[in-house]
Amino acid sequence: MDGGLDIALIQTRTPATAEAALAHVEPLIRQAAAQGARFILTPEGTNLLEQRRDHRLAVLAGEDEDVAVISLRRLAAELGVWLLIGSAIVRSERSGDDRAANRSLLIDPNGGVAARYDKLHVFDVDLPNGETYRESAGVRPGDGAAVAETPWGRLGLSVCYDIRFPHLYRQLAKAGARMIAVPAAFTAPTGEAHWEVLLRARAIETGAFILAPAQGGLHEDCRRTWGRSTVVSPWGEVLARADHDEPCIVTAKLDMEAVEKARQAIPSLLHDREFAPAR
Repeated sequence: MDGGLDIALIQTRTPATAEAALAHVEPLIRQAAAQGARFILTPEGTNLLEQRRDHRLAVLAGEDEDVAVISLRRLAAELGVWLLIGSAIVRSERSGDDRAANRSLLIDPNGGVAARYDKLHVFDVDLPNGETYRESAGVRPGDGAAVAETPWGRLGLSVCYDIRFPHLYRQLAKAGARMIAVPAAFTAPTGEAHWEVLLRARAIETGAFILAPAQGGLHEDCRRTWGRSTVVSPWGEVLARADHDEPCIVTAKLDMEAVEKARQAIPSLLHDREFAPAR
């Protein structure tokens, strides 16, 4: 694989408008490309991170109209890189539903959309520290999994809270995914407790690279996210990570042969059995 695949995870603290978000993330993407990354991944909410419903509705745009999405597609073409917009918060195409889509977009080096995935599992929880999240109030969940072709093998798409549903990742691996993206905006309490162990578990279970770019820090809507963007090998080893929640670039070189080695050593993807449900 000509020495391996050079990737970069972009860790951000996305502002609450697409214009400000673009100004924030574009220099980091340019720097990653200048450092040699051929595949660059950004976090969940790359174009907009705003949980206050009125604020979000005031700035929400469709995928084809969003300033950040349009400009990042052009940037991928200019730089000649594959770019995963970890997710863009965009107006849903479903009539009669004013909720947004939380949409991951894989952009090819020509600026085209190679794949789309709408986040399946929305984050509706009451945390022990008193924080409450009702993502379903503002985001319409997707209804299908997605695996995309890349020059380095198939890429499975997921977003943030999806990481807690291992059956999704098993399906992505069985559909041929050698890499699985987990762009996220994890809360600080759940991130500190569960982020790394969940990423490593999904890598071990699937025998795939897990690529997890994250939001980090205190945002304009007063949420605090965990950061710690992480790359995990198919054997569950942490290859690279940020040890903080500041905006940064995390780089790694992926040896794609590691996928086959891990799956041959522990061929659990071949060993599923039908069984009666627990009662």
